[in-house]
Amino acid sequence: MVDDSTRKTLSCIPLLKTKAGPREKDLWVQRLKEEYQALIQYVQNNKTADNDWFRLESNEQGTRWFGKCWYIHNLLKYEFDVEFDIPVTYPATAPEIALPELDGKTAKMYRGGKICLTDHFKPLWARNVPKFGIAHAMALGLGPWLAVEIPDLIEKGVIQYKEKSDV
Repeated sequence: MVDDSTRKTLSCIPLLKTKAGPREKDLWVQRLKEEYQALIQYVQNNKTADNDWFRLESNEQGTRWFGKCWYIHNLLKYEFDVEFDIPVTYPATAPEIALPELDGKTAKMYRGGKICLTDHFKPLWARNVPKFGIAHAMALGLGPWLAVEIPDLIEKGVIQYKEKSDV
């Protein structure tokens, strides 16, 4: 079911060990360290492969994440805000990644701009608790969603390219 490219990407993202969510204060700190290590490794791998496509940061507690993601289509860079909260039942429950500015522009999205991951990603996440983390959600959730939805939205004229101004 998983293609070779996805398999290769996954094999380069460290698996997490600590099964803890935001409620388990001491263990959560350990889990966050693992999350950051996996994210850093994934971003480094992407840069090495010339496939850099997102930036993330979190609040101090590591419960609210936000940043930018982008998709290159016909040599134009389409950039979007990305955000999600860590569920209190994390890591048993995957985060719901949102692209708020695309809210209501595609059927593969829930209220608030949360991308639809129920059919493909969430069963995979459930089979890999607690080994999967935020980096895996980006690689197996948001990345494939962008690759499918953004070109379609551009072709339909739902998304327009915006020039960046040097202000």
